Amino acid sequence: MTDHDHAASGHNHGANANARQLALALGLTASFLVVEVIYSFISGSLALLSDAGHMLTDVMALVLSLLAIRVGARPADRRRTFGYRRAEILAAAVNAGALFAVGLYILVEAYSRLREPVTVQSTPMLIVAVLGLIVNVISARILVGGSTQNLNLKSAYLEVMGDLLGSVAVIAGAVIIRVTGLSWVDPVLGALIGLWVLPRTWTLLRQSVNVLLEGVPEGLDLRSLRADLAALPGVQGVHDLHVWSVTSGQNNLTAHLVAPDPVPALLPRVEELARQHGIDHVTVQLEAPDAHGEHGDEHLHP
Repeated sequence: MTDHDHAASGHNHGANANARQLALALGLTASFLVVEVIYSFISGSLALLSDAGHMLTDVMALVLSLLAIRVGARPADRRRTFGYRRAEILAAAVNAGALFAVGLYILVEAYSRLREPVTVQSTPMLIVAVLGLIVNVISARILVGGSTQNLNLKSAYLEVMGDLLGSVAVIAGAVIIRVTGLSWVDPVLGALIGLWVLPRTWTLLRQSVNVLLEGVPEGLDLRSLRADLAALPGVQGVHDLHVWSVTSGQNNLTAHLVAPDPVPALLPRVEELARQHGIDHVTVQLEAPDAHGEHGDEHLHP
């Protein structure tokens, strides 16, 4: 076996181990999500239902992380030259849209319950919240090992830790209702959890739509990139500059550079510059100055 084969084998073993960790955490979280939704209706607790919505973000994060490992391993083919990596973004957009709708429903229902209080059974609310805390602790323990070396696992781990705090909040709410009988604590707690989830969901939805629309990747300064390309030795102009993402963290660039032919070491410099801007895949077309004159100024901006 060659050194390359050893490296590939090690990578596959690591990916398989990460996938097993994610699948186990996903099974635990998804199973308890069903339980939490059922008991939120039995107990009448909006806080439990809101926490279930938050747990849905965990399930979504785990699914996307697992999808990134499974689908990312599939090679490109004649029909999909970039492979199947965008499946992760499609799933993220659909799930984020659904979860955003759930969050809005929680807020509307909380307002309705504050106007017309609903009796909440604190005992099943407390029991389920404690079980949820236990499930989240187990899931966090499963994921913490790989979260220091794998960004995919780290994002899933942080989602689970966030839901762990949500379970603690529901437990506190159940205890307060049981001791004081203040039923308004439940819708207020549900609304607070919903308000915490909505901005994160909106961010995920916005980022997913930006990728699907092939927008400029977030955090990338297109003006700075254009200026840096134009400042390369021998480059007299930049046009038809396009930068987009196939999926999160995988950015592409295409551009036409006006330069005398030949320009020594220009392409390696372009690739190095692109990497500095977080772009891994670069396609550049070099044009002579007289050829560029035929395009006109309308191509100077993407």
